[in-house]
Amino acid sequence: MPTEARQAEVSPNISLGRILRGMLPSYTVRAENTGVIVGEAALQPDVLITSIDRAPVVVEAKYLPAISVEDQAIGRFGLTVVDGRKRIETAIALRYPEGLQSEDDMDAAVTNVRLTFAVLYENGERFPNTGWLEGSCEDLADMIRLVSTQERAVVDASDLLELGIDTATERLNEIAELRPRVGTDISALLNISNVEQSRRMACAIIANAMVFHDRVATMHEGVKPLNLLCGSETEYPQTELLDSWLYILNEVNYWPIFAIARDILSVLSSFDAARIIQISRQTSANVSATGVNIAHDLTGRLFQRLISDRKYLATFYTLPPSASLLARVAISKIQGTDWGDVETVKKLRVGDFACGTGALLAAAYEQISNRFESAGGNSEDLHRDAMEEMFYGCDVMPSAVHITGATLSSVHPSVAFGRSRLYTLAWGRQPGGDVAIGSLELLRSSTARSFVNMSNPAMRTGSAGQETATQINAHIRDESFDLVIMNPPYTSNTKHYDAEDGVVYAAFAAFGAPVEDQEEMSNRLIRLAKGSCYHGHAGLGSVFAELGHRKLKVGGVLALVLSFSATNGPAWKKFRRLINDHYEDVTILSIAGNGSEMSFSADTGIAECLVIGRKTDGTKVPKKRAVSISSKFRPQDLAQAYVLSNSAEATATNRRLEHGPFGGDAIEIGDQIVAESLDVPISQSDTGWGFGRLSDASVAQCAHAISTGEMWLPRHRDPSGIPIVNLGVVGKRGLDSQLFISPAHKGPFRKISPSQTATYPTLWNHAWAKEKKIVCEPDWQLEVRTGMEEHATNLWSTTSRIHLNSEFTFGSQALAVAFTDDVSAGGRVWPNVQFDDDRYDYAFALWGNSTLGLLLYWWNANRTQSGASPPAPCAT
Repeated sequence: MPTEARQAEVSPNISLGRILRGMLPSYTVRAENTGVIVGEAALQPDVLITSIDRAPVVVEAKYLPAISVEDQAIGRFGLTVVDGRKRIETAIALRYPEGLQSEDDMDAAVTNVRLTFAVLYENGERFPNTGWLEGSCEDLADMIRLVSTQERAVVDASDLLELGIDTATERLNEIAELRPRVGTDISALLNISNVEQSRRMACAIIANAMVFHDRVATMHEGVKPLNLLCGSETEYPQTELLDSWLYILNEVNYWPIFAIARDILSVLSSFDAARIIQISRQTSANVSATGVNIAHDLTGRLFQRLISDRKYLATFYTLPPSASLLARVAISKIQGTDWGDVETVKKLRVGDFACGTGALLAAAYEQISNRFESAGGNSEDLHRDAMEEMFYGCDVMPSAVHITGATLSSVHPSVAFGRSRLYTLAWGRQPGGDVAIGSLELLRSSTARSFVNMSNPAMRTGSAGQETATQINAHIRDESFDLVIMNPPYTSNTKHYDAEDGVVYAAFAAFGAPVEDQEEMSNRLIRLAKGSCYHGHAGLGSVFAELGHRKLKVGGVLALVLSFSATNGPAWKKFRRLINDHYEDVTILSIAGNGSEMSFSADTGIAECLVIGRKTDGTKVPKKRAVSISSKFRPQDLAQAYVLSNSAEATATNRRLEHGPFGGDAIEIGDQIVAESLDVPISQSDTGWGFGRLSDASVAQCAHAISTGEMWLPRHRDPSGIPIVNLGVVGKRGLDSQLFISPAHKGPFRKISPSQTATYPTLWNHAWAKEKKIVCEPDWQLEVRTGMEEHATNLWSTTSRIHLNSEFTFGSQALAVAFTDDVSAGGRVWPNVQFDDDRYDYAFALWGNSTLGLLLYWWNANRTQSGASPPAPCAT
């Protein structure tokens, strides 16, 4: 590169370094410095960013057209920085706009200019794949924070941690088989069933403490590193480690991390403990060797694989990119906060009343810290207040609260704090004889009982002492939070009469609760949730949404991860009405993909959406509109989530759902369109919001137009009128199949093998291979139970020849509507549709399977399954 061009870029580089230094106080930022590369004393990177516990990042910059800037950035790979002797594996190629070199006040010019940049990795990857990101210096600082710890390294560390935990669990299983008391004592400490998962959780807690131990040892002289405490030459590693952890608890603090780990280790004999310590010490060393900061919630990523009652708690870990996306969009909606004023920021209150491992609280903490640091603050100054006053987390699992405490504590492990606001709340039958339902007790008042167990260290909530949860009831006032951010459980609270294994109310079947407790807890929820947006079929997500709404102050932000059925499911209409009536600046994000790509959480298997809005004061009428963003993929890493959230925050959405089939506003990452946004109405709370999960927004615009009586197709100038009415106007849906055959519902029939001469034929199964023609043959028959003849006659009068597919999968099934030559009952998947005029049977069978009929079916469907769409009542 010519010398004069290089010199011309020195000035903006120095200004950029000065600006980034103010935004990244925990990093060392050097601009145009020599002597920073090992063995290359004269080499002068444009801007070099390093940190003790992060990978180095180099920024190489040129003025546009900057043809060679990427080559120059790539040329830095493999160099070793003087600070920490770490290799450069990540570089940012940055382009200054033309004309910047003529500015007199370079600091002001660089602060206000729009930069374009791309992230390059040593393995050849580039972000974005093609094109450039655009943003301010603050955006560049945020990207540096993200890429200074590569997601791949975090995944590698997680895999190593899981492998170590699995190996330790195998040993602990052997120990528990020989000495059953060990398993009993560990499960009692964790307050979960004595099963393998409880022992896996115990090993995860010990491994987490050991990883954290070496971090503490580097900052406190009185704490010996693990290799001195429990190395191969140590005669009694259990005693050494227990004594060291007691010293940490008494002299350094960190009760959320070490208290329960110490007590778990204490129930083992010295011989057994030595075996577990040896494995865990090697695991800690392997994880530390990856260079990943433990603040990345490694144990939390594994937690969902470890809990024993996941089936009934229906808790799913929010993936870190998803958590970051939700938190960033939510915090961008908080108004009136001076992010540069430490006292103002300390007054923020953030709550998660189904916190699990604290992934969402950690993401919110990171976003608040980033905004504070970008405004010139140091997030370390926030940490004590963050732990004691700013962040509230509640859960019914003590081990989950332990992981939350460890995750949040590790953000600044050198800063001690007193009592935290993390609570394990009472759940199930209580010693006094009544029942409690965890965080949902807060629907009744501002105070909920924490778990009653005076000696259980898993309940300890503080960092500076041995408080127990019985000493601290959770006092959480209504209308007091600036942000409520949650991924609530999805379990429904509906009675399953024919359920097995004693699970009648799945929402309350966790921890082996007996049926009578399940029923009493269910009834308590119904009483507490009276008058709210809760619905049993919508599940616990709807009542947690109500809880969040009540705890938010006016102007506060509600941010939820929900099943996608929240947008269209009939049971969610009161939730939609709540959002429509009480929230403004609403953003709804969903994913158009199928399979695992359609959810923001790990392993849910269903489509999800993010709903974010700001609570109004009740006097201002909301616009009754929202911005719907359909992403073409789930964010794969924090950088993708960051750019998508930036677009969600800043993109002006001009295209409306009602504008006709022209598509939405494109959201791009580089040259790739990754999402579309639409300005949409949300006033149709009862019938649902059809937008969302859109690969092509014009399809939704066409469907919406048809549902309002206009057929407006692509490339047509004007819409054509088409008469449309709701199905309920001209017909009615038949009864649920369980009312026909379930003894619990006093069903007058029993289902028996099919017969060509059946008196009561039924289309019951869902054999899609036999359902490729509109006219279908009944596949079962019903037989009247003795003594129930009159009831059978009454029920049969609701049957018909038309059957609506209630579990239609667009990708693999041919029929939305089936026709039988004779009247037949509809089964589990094929409920009847009755019309007053039999001639309508033929018209509806044709309409329901036509292009327009299928389009309206899709528009009214929940679309929570991969390629599947159980419908709301269909417009016809």
